[in-house]
Amino acid sequence: MHIGLIGGIGVAATVVYYQRLTQAVDRLGGSLDLTIVHADVQTLIRNNLADDRAAQAAVYAPLIDRLKAAGCDCAAITSLGGHFCFDETVALSSLPLVSAVAPLDAYFVAQKLGRVGLLGTRVVMHTRLYGQLARTEAIALDDECDEIGQTYQDMAVAGYCTDAQRTFFLDAGARLVRDHGADAIVLAGTDLNLAFDGQDPGYRVIDALDVHVDLLARLAAGHATLDR
Repeated sequence: MHIGLIGGIGVAATVVYYQRLTQAVDRLGGSLDLTIVHADVQTLIRNNLADDRAAQAAVYAPLIDRLKAAGCDCAAITSLGGHFCFDETVALSSLPLVSAVAPLDAYFVAQKLGRVGLLGTRVVMHTRLYGQLARTEAIALDDECDEIGQTYQDMAVAGYCTDAQRTFFLDAGARLVRDHGADAIVLAGTDLNLAFDGQDPGYRVIDALDVHVDLLARLAAGHATLDR
């Protein structure tokens, strides 16, 4: 299956999607057919903060049309924050959209996780992953969501993580585990690998990007089928 990615939101996350997707498909013994289009992260940030779902869906729609014209069989948004307008985008999309949020609930249950702590954008944390976790409790540092969200946004736009930002995120995760009983910390922002890759924070970390990539890899290798 030919996979289409809406990238650029941000660039670092797109690079990681590309790297991990190629590796995952190779492990499955498949061959990757992939096309990436570039979206604008600043436009996404403005629409996300304004909760202007229609406007962002209208940005995605022609990009998906380009993916379809390139021969893609499905499309995916390489940003959990960018999923805030997922339903609105589905309504306009010329291709099936492969959600990064939908597979997470089943994954957490399979991993026997009762409570997960979220780090990511303001909206992802405030809405507890858009309210799509039916069988797992999601928690966040509610009093600090704005600060965490802003720090995440700054890192995503810059495409790199400072030492201070890394310490900030690692500490936030530790407090979710220690003070709020999280069984694991979910990197619910696709650029958080910049802060957590290569680190041993002393608690379990689940990168939501990896769950999405696993599904996309199985689709690419012919080990899964689309539901639409």
